[in-house]
Amino acid sequence: MPACADTDKKTISPLIDFANVTIIRGDKRVLDAVTLSIHEGENVAIIGPNSAGKSSLIKTITREYYPVISEGPVTFKVRGNEIWDVFCLRSFIGIVSNDLQYTFTRTITGREVVISGFFSSIGLFNQTVTPEMEEKTDEVIRFLGISHLKDRPVNEMSSGEARRFVIGRALVSDPATLILDEPTNSLDFSALHTFRRTLRTITQSGTNIILVTHNLHDIIPEISRVVMMNGGKICGDGKKTDMLTDEKVSGLFSVPVHVKEENGWYYATGY
Repeated sequence: MPACADTDKKTISPLIDFANVTIIRGDKRVLDAVTLSIHEGENVAIIGPNSAGKSSLIKTITREYYPVISEGPVTFKVRGNEIWDVFCLRSFIGIVSNDLQYTFTRTITGREVVISGFFSSIGLFNQTVTPEMEEKTDEVIRFLGISHLKDRPVNEMSSGEARRFVIGRALVSDPATLILDEPTNSLDFSALHTFRRTLRTITQSGTNIILVTHNLHDIIPEISRVVMMNGGKICGDGKKTDMLTDEKVSGLFSVPVHVKEENGWYYATGY
Protein backbone atom coordinates (compact mmCIF):
# COMPACT_ATOMS: atom_id res chain seq x y z
CA MET A 1 0.00 0.00 0.00
CA PRO A 2 1.62 3.32 -1.01
CA ALA A 3 2.60 5.45 1.94
CA CYS A 4 0.55 8.62 2.01
CA ALA A 5 0.02 9.44 5.65
CA ASP A 6 2.93 11.82 6.12
CA THR A 7 1.58 14.88 4.38
CA ASP A 8 2.68 17.37 7.03
CA LYS A 9 5.11 19.72 5.28
CA LYS A 10 7.42 19.72 8.32
CA THR A 11 9.43 16.53 8.55
CA ILE A 12 12.89 15.52 9.73
CA SER A 13 13.30 13.13 6.80
CA PRO A 14 14.89 14.50 3.63
CA LEU A 15 12.48 15.36 0.87
CA ILE A 16 14.60 13.29 -1.52
CA ASP A 17 17.06 10.70 -0.22
CA PHE A 18 18.78 8.64 -2.92
CA ALA A 19 21.94 6.59 -2.47
CA ASN A 20 23.57 4.42 -5.13
CA VAL A 21 20.52 4.73 -7.41
CA THR A 22 21.09 3.32 -10.90
CA ILE A 23 18.51 3.51 -13.70
CA ILE A 24 18.85 1.60 -16.97
CA ARG A 25 16.64 2.35 -19.98
CA GLY A 26 17.12 -0.04 -22.86
CA ASP A 27 20.86 -0.58 -23.03
CA LYS A 28 21.73 2.83 -21.54
CA ARG A 29 22.59 3.65 -17.95
CA VAL A 30 20.76 7.00 -17.58
CA LEU A 31 21.54 7.30 -13.83
CA ASP A 32 24.73 5.80 -12.53
CA ALA A 33 24.97 5.21 -8.76
CA VAL A 34 23.42 8.59 -7.95
CA THR A 35 23.55 9.74 -4.35
CA LEU A 36 21.57 12.88 -3.58
CA SER A 37 19.79 14.30 -0.54
CA ILE A 38 17.57 17.39 -0.71
CA HIS A 39 15.73 18.71 2.33
CA GLU A 40 12.52 20.68 2.39
CA GLY A 41 13.26 24.36 2.71
CA GLU A 42 16.02 24.27 0.10
CA ASN A 43 15.95 26.03 -3.27
CA VAL A 44 18.15 23.94 -5.54
CA ALA A 45 19.23 24.05 -9.19
CA ILE A 46 20.24 20.83 -10.95
CA ILE A 47 22.29 21.74 -14.01
CA GLY A 48 24.08 19.89 -16.77
CA PRO A 49 24.23 19.40 -20.53
CA ASN A 50 21.64 17.55 -22.58
CA SER A 51 21.51 13.81 -21.78
CA ALA A 52 23.18 14.41 -18.42
CA GLY A 53 20.45 12.45 -16.61
CA LYS A 54 18.56 15.44 -15.18
CA SER A 55 15.13 14.49 -16.52
CA SER A 56 15.75 10.84 -15.65
CA LEU A 57 16.33 11.93 -12.06
CA ILE A 58 12.93 13.67 -12.03
CA LYS A 59 11.24 10.60 -13.53
CA THR A 60 12.83 8.54 -10.78
CA ILE A 61 11.34 10.86 -8.15
CA THR A 62 7.89 10.46 -9.77
CA ARG A 63 8.40 6.66 -10.00
CA GLU A 64 8.21 6.55 -13.76
CA TYR A 65 11.66 4.95 -13.49
CA TYR A 66 12.75 2.38 -10.91
CA PRO A 67 16.31 1.62 -9.82
CA VAL A 68 17.96 -1.66 -10.70
CA ILE A 69 19.54 -3.96 -8.15
CA SER A 70 23.19 -3.01 -7.68
CA GLU A 71 26.13 -4.37 -5.75
CA GLY A 72 26.03 -1.73 -3.01
CA PRO A 73 23.20 -0.75 -0.63
CA VAL A 74 20.51 1.34 -2.31
CA THR A 75 18.45 4.08 -0.66
CA PHE A 76 15.41 5.15 -2.67
CA LYS A 77 13.18 7.36 -0.55
CA VAL A 78 10.97 10.42 -0.86
CA ARG A 79 10.07 11.99 2.49
CA GLY A 80 11.29 8.92 4.33
CA ASN A 81 9.07 6.55 2.35
CA GLU A 82 10.36 3.79 0.08
CA ILE A 83 6.92 3.38 -1.51
CA TRP A 84 4.78 6.25 -2.76
CA ASP A 85 2.46 7.10 -5.64
CA VAL A 86 1.84 10.23 -7.68
CA PHE A 87 -1.44 11.00 -5.91
CA CYS A 88 0.35 11.06 -2.56
CA LEU A 89 3.33 12.88 -4.01
CA ARG A 90 1.37 15.89 -5.24
CA SER A 91 0.43 16.89 -1.68
CA PHE A 92 4.03 17.89 -1.00
CA ILE A 93 5.76 18.00 -4.41
CA GLY A 94 4.39 19.73 -7.52
CA ILE A 95 5.84 18.70 -10.88
CA VAL A 96 6.08 20.98 -13.93
CA SER A 97 7.56 19.51 -17.11
CA ASN A 98 7.47 20.06 -20.84
CA ASP A 99 6.06 16.56 -21.32
CA LEU A 100 3.15 17.46 -19.05
CA GLN A 101 2.55 20.75 -20.85
CA TYR A 102 2.44 19.02 -24.25
CA THR A 103 -0.45 16.85 -23.04
CA PHE A 104 -2.54 20.00 -22.64
CA THR A 105 -2.26 21.15 -26.28
CA ARG A 106 -5.99 20.89 -26.82
CA THR A 107 -9.12 22.99 -26.48
CA ILE A 108 -9.47 22.89 -22.69
CA THR A 109 -9.24 26.27 -21.00
CA GLY A 110 -6.45 27.49 -18.75
CA ARG A 111 -8.77 27.38 -15.77
CA GLU A 112 -9.60 23.73 -16.47
CA VAL A 113 -5.88 22.96 -16.55
CA VAL A 114 -5.47 24.38 -13.05
CA ILE A 115 -8.57 22.60 -11.67
CA SER A 116 -7.33 19.28 -13.08
CA GLY A 117 -4.46 19.43 -10.60
CA PHE A 118 -6.87 18.32 -7.87
CA PHE A 119 -7.42 15.05 -9.74
CA SER A 120 -3.99 14.47 -11.33
CA SER A 121 -5.86 14.30 -14.62
CA ILE A 122 -5.41 15.82 -18.05
CA GLY A 123 -8.45 18.07 -18.18
CA LEU A 124 -11.82 17.42 -16.56
CA PHE A 125 -14.16 14.56 -17.33
CA ASN A 126 -16.64 13.23 -14.77
CA GLN A 127 -14.91 14.68 -11.72
CA THR A 128 -16.91 16.53 -9.10
CA VAL A 129 -15.48 20.01 -8.61
CA THR A 130 -16.32 21.44 -5.21
CA PRO A 131 -16.80 25.14 -4.39
CA GLU A 132 -13.57 24.94 -2.34
CA MET A 133 -11.70 23.73 -5.43
CA GLU A 134 -13.18 26.54 -7.50
CA GLU A 135 -12.12 29.09 -4.88
CA LYS A 136 -8.60 27.68 -4.61
CA THR A 137 -8.26 27.62 -8.41
CA ASP A 138 -9.19 31.27 -8.72
CA GLU A 139 -6.81 32.15 -5.86
CA VAL A 140 -3.88 30.45 -7.64
CA ILE A 141 -4.76 32.05 -10.97
CA ARG A 142 -4.81 35.50 -9.36
CA PHE A 143 -1.52 34.77 -7.59
CA LEU A 144 0.13 33.92 -10.92
CA GLY A 145 -1.34 36.99 -12.62
CA ILE A 146 -3.13 35.05 -15.38
CA SER A 147 -6.79 35.83 -14.66
CA HIS A 148 -7.12 37.53 -18.05
CA LEU A 149 -6.19 34.26 -19.78
CA LYS A 150 -8.17 31.74 -17.73
CA ASP A 151 -10.99 31.21 -20.25
CA ARG A 152 -8.69 30.95 -23.30
CA PRO A 153 -8.12 27.46 -24.78
CA VAL A 154 -4.59 26.25 -24.11
CA ASN A 155 -3.98 25.59 -27.81
CA GLU A 156 -4.46 29.33 -28.43
CA MET A 157 -1.85 30.37 -25.84
CA SER A 158 1.85 31.01 -26.21
CA SER A 159 4.25 28.54 -24.59
CA GLY A 160 4.94 30.98 -21.76
CA GLU A 161 1.25 31.54 -21.05
CA ALA A 162 0.50 27.82 -21.03
CA ARG A 163 3.51 27.17 -18.77
CA ARG A 164 2.05 29.38 -16.04
CA PHE A 165 -1.23 27.43 -16.07
CA VAL A 166 0.70 24.16 -15.72
CA ILE A 167 2.48 25.73 -12.74
CA GLY A 168 -0.93 26.67 -11.35
CA ARG A 169 -2.03 23.05 -11.77
CA ALA A 170 0.85 22.01 -9.52
CA LEU A 171 0.23 24.76 -6.95
CA VAL A 172 -3.45 24.03 -6.21
CA SER A 173 -2.42 21.24 -3.82
CA ASP A 174 -0.19 23.65 -1.85
CA PRO A 175 3.00 21.61 -2.28
CA ALA A 176 5.96 22.56 -0.12
CA THR A 177 8.26 22.12 -3.12
CA LEU A 178 7.85 22.70 -6.85
CA ILE A 179 10.05 20.72 -9.27
CA LEU A 180 10.51 22.33 -12.69
CA ASP A 181 12.11 20.31 -15.48
CA GLU A 182 13.73 22.48 -18.20
CA PRO A 183 10.96 25.08 -17.74
CA THR A 184 12.29 27.78 -20.09
CA ASN A 185 12.57 25.69 -23.25
CA SER A 186 10.84 27.45 -26.16
CA LEU A 187 10.34 30.74 -24.26
CA ASP A 188 11.29 34.03 -25.92
CA PHE A 189 12.90 36.91 -24.00
CA SER A 190 9.60 38.42 -22.89
CA ALA A 191 8.18 35.09 -21.73
CA LEU A 192 11.46 34.24 -20.00
CA HIS A 193 11.37 37.53 -18.10
CA THR A 194 7.80 36.88 -16.96
CA PHE A 195 8.57 33.30 -16.04
CA ARG A 196 11.60 34.17 -13.91
CA ARG A 197 9.56 36.85 -12.13
CA THR A 198 6.87 34.21 -11.47
CA LEU A 199 9.44 31.83 -9.97
CA ARG A 200 10.70 34.55 -7.64
CA THR A 201 7.14 35.30 -6.52
CA ILE A 202 6.59 31.59 -5.80
CA THR A 203 9.76 31.19 -3.72
CA GLN A 204 9.16 34.43 -1.85
CA SER A 205 5.67 33.19 -0.93
CA GLY A 206 7.21 30.19 0.88
CA THR A 207 7.18 27.43 -1.74
CA ASN A 208 10.61 25.98 -2.44
CA ILE A 209 11.80 24.98 -5.90
CA ILE A 210 14.04 22.36 -7.46
CA LEU A 211 14.96 23.74 -10.87
CA VAL A 212 16.34 21.42 -13.56
CA THR A 213 18.04 23.31 -16.37
CA HIS A 214 21.04 23.65 -18.67
CA ASN A 215 20.85 27.46 -18.63
CA LEU A 216 22.60 29.46 -15.92
CA HIS A 217 20.27 32.40 -16.49
CA ASP A 218 17.35 30.28 -15.24
CA ILE A 219 18.88 30.19 -11.75
CA ILE A 220 17.02 32.82 -9.78
CA PRO A 221 18.78 34.63 -6.88
CA GLU A 222 16.72 32.70 -4.30
CA ILE A 223 18.46 29.45 -5.28
CA SER A 224 21.41 28.82 -2.96
CA ARG A 225 22.55 25.30 -3.91
CA VAL A 226 23.64 23.90 -7.26
CA VAL A 227 23.94 20.22 -8.17
CA MET A 228 25.91 19.39 -11.33
CA MET A 229 25.13 16.30 -13.42
CA ASN A 230 26.83 14.72 -16.41
CA GLY A 231 26.82 11.22 -17.85
CA GLY A 232 24.14 10.10 -15.40
CA LYS A 233 26.33 10.99 -12.41
CA ILE A 234 26.46 13.75 -9.80
CA CYS A 235 29.74 15.53 -10.50
CA GLY A 236 29.37 18.55 -8.23
CA ASP A 237 27.18 19.69 -5.35
CA GLY A 238 27.51 22.75 -3.18
CA LYS A 239 26.80 26.42 -2.62
CA LYS A 240 25.88 28.33 -5.74
CA THR A 241 28.85 30.65 -5.38
CA ASP A 242 31.23 27.68 -5.17
CA MET A 243 29.71 25.77 -8.09
CA LEU A 244 29.15 28.52 -10.65
CA THR A 245 32.78 29.25 -11.44
CA ASP A 246 34.55 29.45 -14.80
CA GLU A 247 36.44 26.23 -14.15
CA LYS A 248 33.52 24.12 -12.96
CA VAL A 249 30.98 25.29 -15.54
CA SER A 250 33.54 24.95 -18.35
CA GLY A 251 34.32 21.41 -17.24
CA LEU A 252 30.64 20.50 -16.95
CA PHE A 253 29.76 21.63 -20.47
CA SER A 254 33.17 20.86 -22.06
CA VAL A 255 33.53 24.37 -23.50
CA PRO A 256 35.47 27.42 -22.28
CA VAL A 257 33.01 29.55 -20.35
CA HIS A 258 33.26 32.80 -18.45
CA VAL A 259 30.67 33.05 -15.69
CA LYS A 260 29.42 36.51 -14.84
CA GLU A 261 27.39 37.37 -11.74
CA GLU A 262 25.15 40.41 -11.65
CA ASN A 263 22.80 41.20 -8.75
CA GLY A 264 22.37 37.54 -7.87
CA TRP A 265 21.92 36.39 -11.48
CA TYR A 266 24.51 34.29 -13.30
CA TYR A 267 25.30 34.34 -16.99
CA ALA A 268 27.68 32.30 -19.17
CA THR A 269 29.67 34.08 -21.87
CA GLY A 270 32.63 33.37 -24.11
CA TYR A 271 31.56 30.02 -25.56
